Order: sequence, then C-alpha cells, then structure tokens
Amino acid sequence: MSDSGSDAESRTDPELSDDAMGRFPVPAFEDLPDDLQDRIEEETERSGFTPNVFAAFAYKPSHFRAFFQYHDALVEDTALEREEIEMIVVAVSGVNHCYYCNVAHGALVRIYAEDPTLADQLVANYRTADISEAHRTMLDVAVTLTERPTELEPADLEALREAGFSEEAIWDIAAVTAFYNLSNRMAMFADMRPNEEFHTLGRE
Repeated sequence: MSDSGSDAESRTDPELSDDAMGRFPVPAFEDLPDDLQDRIEEETERSGFTPNVFAAFAYKPSHFRAFFQYHDALVEDTALEREEIEMIVVAVSGVNHCYYCNVAHGALVRIYAEDPTLADQLVANYRTADISEAHRTMLDVAVTLTERPTELEPADLEALREAGFSEEAIWDIAAVTAFYNLSNRMAMFADMRPNEEFHTLGRE
C-alpha cells in the first residue's frame, strides 16, 4: 500500500463497528493478529468500508482464517459464474431468513448480475424471480439441500446435468449452499448486522 499523500487521503481505513454483531464483543482492529489486519485492510480498500462479517469473525481469529479461506476457494476456484454463486447465497439466505446475508449478498447479486431488482425477487420467492430455467433448477436443489437434505435424490443431480451444469459446477452448487447455511446460522446466532452501505449498493 502506497505511502503517498494522495493515496492516504483516498484510502478508507478499517473500522470494526461495535454494532457489527449484538451478542458478542467486537475486537479492536489494533488488537488483531497481523494477518487478520492485512486481510481486513485489503477488503476495506476494495469495498470502501469494512463489511461487518469481517469484524464479527475477528472475534475468533482461527475461525476467521478458516472461514475466509474456504470462502475464497468457493469464489476463486469454481465452475460457476459469480452471479450464480450470489444467487445461491441469496436464495438460501432467504429461506433461512438471515438478515445479514440477505442484505449483504443481495447487494452482490445486484452488482454481479447488473440487475437492481433480482435480489429482492430471490429473497421474496426465488421460484417467481425473473431467472432462467437452468437457474431455477440450480436454486431448487440448493433450497432442497438447505431445508430437506434427506430428500435429495440422484434425480436432482441429473436435473442439474440436463440443465447444462458440469460435474464440477454441481459440486460447487452444493459447496456454496452448505457454506452459506453455516454462515447464515452463525450470523443469526451472533446477531450480525449488515452495514448501511449494503442496502443501497447496485440499485442504480
């Protein structure tokens, strides 16, 4: 990170909001291990603010590292498009009623899909959203895995193949779904609160 005056003036320094979660204390940024500080600084510079999920998971550094390492693998080593990943997250978070993920990933759906209304449709009822049949099949499987995992059948995987998804993409659909079920439950348990910035991102 440059030390030039112009860069210093434009940079947004990390700020871990005390309101990031309601049921556990949020640590002070300066008390965090160096690797967590580095990751949070990178995300703050990229986003223009510090997403509260980083502040919340910093409560337990070993879990922070594992959580974001898996997150990064899911979005960087994937056969899915980024907008498909975010669609899964929002559909799953919608049926789980996860406030943080609905708002934060709703913003990401709007940005990656370049659609200001899609996230609201997915949260309300993904089956009536303006999406392709392939994406509706993808979300059907993700929601079944979320709500009724014992009901998944080989036919569900076959439906994904017929919809055009590769074997790797089918794995990735399940992995994203499973990870965000974990994320939803931790966000709800800790009472994580979405940053105000997320509410308006990608709406215009």
